[in-house]
Amino acid sequence: MSDIILHHYPTSPFAEKVRRVLAYKKLPWKSVTIPAVMPKPDLTALTGGYRRTPVLQVGADIYCDTAIICDVLERIAPEPSLYPAPVAGQARLLAQWADSTLFWTVIPYVFQPAGAQDILGHLKPEEMQVFGADRAAMRGNAPRMHPSDAAAALPQYLRWLDDMLAGGSPFLLGAHASIADFSVYHCLWFLARAKALAVILDQTPRLLAWMRTMAAFEHGAPEVIGAEDALAVARSSTPAPASGPFVDSHGIAAGAQVTVTPADYALDPVAGELVMASEREYAIRRSDDRAGAVVVHFPRIGYQLRAAV
Repeated sequence: MSDIILHHYPTSPFAEKVRRVLAYKKLPWKSVTIPAVMPKPDLTALTGGYRRTPVLQVGADIYCDTAIICDVLERIAPEPSLYPAPVAGQARLLAQWADSTLFWTVIPYVFQPAGAQDILGHLKPEEMQVFGADRAAMRGNAPRMHPSDAAAALPQYLRWLDDMLAGGSPFLLGAHASIADFSVYHCLWFLARAKALAVILDQTPRLLAWMRTMAAFEHGAPEVIGAEDALAVARSSTPAPASGPFVDSHGIAAGAQVTVTPADYALDPVAGELVMASEREYAIRRSDDRAGAVVVHFPRIGYQLRAAV
């Protein structure tokens, strides 16, 4: 198997989710640091335009979105499992809630003036403007929660999570960590970085103790490589063959030219040949002068598959 290469930047919350999963599974990995804002020409050569962070690369297979990234890491290292029986379904549902509802409540809460200073205070004024413009373009016309509404909702969410730990279990769904823990953790990790506002966590002591447990899954020291090294790996590799039955829910056959686009924000389509449509995953083959022939993978949930026009 090819090496695991994570394209990320240190302050990305979703990248923190994957970094903790890699630590939990004790998987060695290589690190490529990408820009926090567009343009990202080296990453675009691999993904075809997907702009979110992180992206996982295994040879010439490129995985977009932490939902599918975590499934891939589970296939590579089944133990310890992110989806322990009998709570696998609960874990996936709670993870989806955390990655969407909880995350988009934390973001407007954190980016109040006091929190924004903690998160972005290291940036120069011109860099701050670039960051703001990039995130505005990324969000587009997607609904935004007002900070006052986030401040009203977030304490309730934190209390509900705290209540899940009331029975004394070390993790949200019992004795073992699951994908739910890592998805909730990355949101609260980002919240904790806004020190002026993180005092809200003091109201939920069990949740704070759980955060310390999650933080104990140390990242370790990945091998740092450059973007050109990752592109060379893609060029010299062959994508893994498609596996499993083709599940057609769109009337689009294998081999058709398609686009795959996030359904909520960062609506940048990736175009290519549809080579896989499994129960949980889409995969499209595309070629790039720098990356060669690659297959880009997306989860079904949260993404739109369309025939290319």
